Amino acid sequence: MTAPAATVPVVRFTIAGVDRDAPMPASAGLGRPYTIIYDGDCKVCTRIVGVLRGWDRDRLLEIIPSQTPGVQARFPWIPARAYVESVQLVGPGGRTWQGARAVEEILDLLPKGGLLTWVFSIPFVRPLAERFYRWFARNRYRLGCGAHCTYRELVVEYGDER
Repeated sequence: MTAPAATVPVVRFTIAGVDRDAPMPASAGLGRPYTIIYDGDCKVCTRIVGVLRGWDRDRLLEIIPSQTPGVQARFPWIPARAYVESVQLVGPGGRTWQGARAVEEILDLLPKGGLLTWVFSIPFVRPLAERFYRWFARNRYRLGCGAHCTYRELVVEYGDER
């Protein structure tokens, strides 16, 4: 009788010294104070993330797709549905922003981002930005998407539909 075959990992991938396949504990990260969690299946979101990485000269942002294994274990206070509805920004101490408010905070963190965030102090701009963001989130798979968008239907309810 032969012994059962054993599977032995031959190659382990690490990114910045972190095992890529290991679940991320709540304290894990790249040592950066802010974490952006975005929809990695969204082509538009992925392009925006590429731009953000270039703008983040001070390396304040850890940017990860919501589909990364261990994300929910790392941020247990964020409901799973929130990752589908909008971008999440987690700051020091676990403070969390989402949607347009997260975008505002992200811009404020970037060099020269303050030149844009003053706009949010104008009356009615924040609610308008949030409405625009919700529209974008509902339609993101139709905007600049590839073939994968044809089989994935996004079901997001915000409660503001009439």
